Amino acid sequence: MPKIDMPNWTESPGGINAISGEDHGSYGEIVLGDTVGLSQFGVRMERLPPGSRSSVRHWHENEDEFVYVISGQLVLVEDAETVLNAGDAAAWRAGVPTAHCLENRSGDAATILIVGTRATEETVHYPDHGAVLHRTAAGIRLTTPEGAPFERKR
Repeated sequence: MPKIDMPNWTESPGGINAISGEDHGSYGEIVLGDTVGLSQFGVRMERLPPGSRSSVRHWHENEDEFVYVISGQLVLVEDAETVLNAGDAAAWRAGVPTAHCLENRSGDAATILIVGTRATEETVHYPDHGAVLHRTAAGIRLTTPEGAPFERKR
């Protein structure tokens, strides 16, 4: 199956994030990797309208992550901020504690391609909010960095 029949955009209105307690805004996505049954890495496109963000700042213990800006302009928020324009890319190696997210502070929508590892077990750190996500075969749980249950924001 060399050519992928592009699925339609799935639109999400946003809503309160369980970690930050904030609304990160609406977004659209096309999950491409699942469409063709990829198992070793995930591929998706995400469209962020003005005022939206990709996530809260986070880093992965077991998964590499790569983003490529297809159109528009985004601000990469790490310890410092970097403007990414169409044609720019950024990547994070698994296990390197560089927390990151993308914010659309422009007046136009931005579209990114995201490629990442599909680890069977993963730990994601959210240092700005004192949260750690643990994903195992048993499910997903949120804790504090010390291992206590994390109080989800509503």
